[in-house]
Amino acid sequence: MGKLNRQLDPTQTGQEAEKLDADLRKRIVGQDEAVQQIINIYQTNIAGMSSPGRPIGNFLFLGPTGSGKTRIVEATAESLLGDAGAVVKIDCAEFQHSHEIAKLIGSPPGYLGHRETHPLLSQETLNQYHTEKLKLSFVLFDEIEKASDALWNLLLGILDKATLTLGDNRRVDFSRALIFMTSNLGAAEMSSILRPAFGFLAGGAERDCAAGVIDERTTEKINRAGVEAARKKFTPEFLNRIDKTVVFRPLGEAELRRILTLELNMVQQRIFVSSKSNPFVFSVTDPAREYLLREGTDLKYGARHLKRAIERSLVHPLSNLIATGQVRGGDLIRVDVDAPQGRLTFFKEAENMPAYAMVQMVDVSLTPVQGTFAAGAAAEPARAANARGSRR
Repeated sequence: MGKLNRQLDPTQTGQEAEKLDADLRKRIVGQDEAVQQIINIYQTNIAGMSSPGRPIGNFLFLGPTGSGKTRIVEATAESLLGDAGAVVKIDCAEFQHSHEIAKLIGSPPGYLGHRETHPLLSQETLNQYHTEKLKLSFVLFDEIEKASDALWNLLLGILDKATLTLGDNRRVDFSRALIFMTSNLGAAEMSSILRPAFGFLAGGAERDCAAGVIDERTTEKINRAGVEAARKKFTPEFLNRIDKTVVFRPLGEAELRRILTLELNMVQQRIFVSSKSNPFVFSVTDPAREYLLREGTDLKYGARHLKRAIERSLVHPLSNLIATGQVRGGDLIRVDVDAPQGRLTFFKEAENMPAYAMVQMVDVSLTPVQGTFAAGAAAEPARAANARGSRR
């Protein structure tokens, strides 16, 4: 046996983790730290090095609304399980009183509704999205700060021992689960830190932040504000059971531009899927994109405001055009803007386009779920895209 003195590189990741990393970075904009933390935990699990008797990972995501905290959980499930809905989502606003915990674990014997109460966190619920290839559960406690102390105490056992005892004494195993908790704690403090930079005070920093540039010092202040707010709200034993606490940075204009492209692509997918045998393609001009960006930019509400602007200004008018027969399958629609009227305009550029021609106009690299195009006549564009890829 030869003696080696070869230096190894622990920063490399395996193929599965690299694939997840690339996929998440296509879907999630401006939150590289959160993506990296998920990749680290996932790589540890693949290597079989996760701590025994604990969940695969416990995450606390802090930051302002609309920064992507919930979306990154859905995107991870989307990438690994092929379904953004494969997340057991608990809205903590529904558990502000201690007696409401019965909805999670069921009523114990002797209490009213014992047999009629079906617990939300049963083993069947956790395992419903398992596949033969990947037995992994995603559990999201959304807006955890709104829950009562009873829910936080219930989480102590889940986060530490990966077990939960239901009202009828059945045990639920969370050792194959990723636990995510989101919170808006510290959002007001983060907003006050960013306010001068985002234009409430004039200066060069205004232009930088408008372009999505936030310096390291400001980022450090934002992180500190989120962590300090969490420490004031939660007990030390609760925070001590969390593997990774990530503070999501507010989104600047550069990130919102990339999100706009993602959202327009998802609207195109929606057309392919919901239009069944009548898919069509739309293209958005640069002035129209600028209009949507102006309508959808809001420091307080983040990307959610942009989504609402797209629904209001693009999706609703397109729905009217489809319902009235002005847009049909195979059409190419150009979306422009009427600046004086302050609204988008729609023009039919072509009609009766074949499927292969339509798919050449669509950015399939941003498709969130592989196989989405398989509905109705939209399956043909997917096959055409795959054929082009194989020829390469």
